[in-house]
Amino acid sequence: MIFDLHQINPKAGVSVKLVAEVGIGTIAAGVAKANADIIQVSGHDGGTGASPLSSIKHAGSPWELGLTEVHRVLMENGLRDRVILRVDGGIKTGHDVLMGAVMGAEEFGFGSIAMIAEGCIMARICHTNNCPVGVATQQEQLRKRFTGIPEHVVNFFYFIAEEVRCVLAKLGYRSINEVVGRADLLTRRDVQLTKTGALNLDCLLSLPDTRENRDWLNHESVHSNGPVLDDELLADPNLQAAIKGNGLYSKTLRIVNTDRTVGARLAGEIASQYGNNGFAGQITLNFIGSAGQSFGAFNLPGMTLILEGEANDYVGKGMHGGEIIIKPPADATYNSWENAIAGNTCLYGATGGTLFAAGIAGERFAVRNSQAAAVIEGAGDHCCEYMTGGVIVVLGKVGRNVGAGMTGGLAYFLDEDGSFPSKVNREIVKIQRVATQVGEQQLKDLIEAFLERTGSQKAKDILANWSAYLPKFWQVVPPSEANSPEANPETAAQKVLSTVQ
Repeated sequence: MIFDLHQINPKAGVSVKLVAEVGIGTIAAGVAKANADIIQVSGHDGGTGASPLSSIKHAGSPWELGLTEVHRVLMENGLRDRVILRVDGGIKTGHDVLMGAVMGAEEFGFGSIAMIAEGCIMARICHTNNCPVGVATQQEQLRKRFTGIPEHVVNFFYFIAEEVRCVLAKLGYRSINEVVGRADLLTRRDVQLTKTGALNLDCLLSLPDTRENRDWLNHESVHSNGPVLDDELLADPNLQAAIKGNGLYSKTLRIVNTDRTVGARLAGEIASQYGNNGFAGQITLNFIGSAGQSFGAFNLPGMTLILEGEANDYVGKGMHGGEIIIKPPADATYNSWENAIAGNTCLYGATGGTLFAAGIAGERFAVRNSQAAAVIEGAGDHCCEYMTGGVIVVLGKVGRNVGAGMTGGLAYFLDEDGSFPSKVNREIVKIQRVATQVGEQQLKDLIEAFLERTGSQKAKDILANWSAYLPKFWQVVPPSEANSPEANPETAAQKVLSTVQ
């Protein structure tokens, strides 16, 4: 994900949030090596108030423990200069800010207290839409109760800043930067309480001595992914002219599995000029070989990526439009529907576009898909997990737990051996045969487009024997689609009637 985000916008810093817990230092070291720009350490306190009670009471540990562990591990491994450390979790006062600074933090997050300054009373019913002071609700009669203004929050932070300034002055320093990581300024408060007498706080006091060498505070600029295939593409003046003039562009090039997130930087360049949907040109890129992770991530309308070969995980992650087409090499002698062609978690969080893959995809296909359409020839476990929209067609076998947490969209599965019903998670969705002409047409149109794009023999056989194959398809229908024309015969009949009239 860090690589993907640097890819689509190389000028933006990437922040990774880690919950304070034992072992967080090791995780932070890996995150720093993965080129994160900011690591945010979040303590067990604070939070939205809408979290489950078990999470509010038992998730994570104090931010002080997490922050000092992260700071220590990064210092000891020579990684501290690579990242900015940010801390949050119930920070409310200027004293909290200074405590965080001397333990290694350079930035500080305020959540609950800023909400309270604006008028929140922490009723902890945000998720019910019934906030009594009109902060977290869409009910107009409750929203009228909200009296907060931006100046309330601004005034609060003026007081925070003034408290920080006063404490710094008392210590003899002029800026927060001078005290960041200065654990030598901490002393243990001797409180005679039975329940705290046995506490060992050495971990908070034994941080590396940073008084002499402060170079680790001089952070490098936003990290780079280094030379990538997209840079080679964007260096082509013909491509730049096509982007600028909404023109046409086509190119064929080789790809290997170290070429990750191909297409994302191109999508970022287009989005920076036209937004998500403003580009009216057509860019077609033909790739030959094996694509690395996140092939076609964040794809946009006007972009068509054609891969002759195979792809790793996360194909089409977050794609918003356009097409991604993956097909076997032209000289392949195997049956595409019996072989894998894409990895796990394809179409993760996709909000549009179309994916055609002539082969089997891995596990968690179309997880959290909200609008994309796709046709594949098989998938692993957890297909359509947490899906909220779009249309998925699978022309082959799938693994267990189909449709788990699926609340929207439709899915069609070819069941030639009668095993599909046992693989569906029925907690939310129901399955039925294709019962409407509208649904049949939707399915057939997608398979026809799939055949046109990939030349799939499987699709060709299905369309040639449509009347025999149609009864073998199951339609997976979540409650939100129960009355759609594609799934409900009565609604479909009404649609036909209104069209005739």
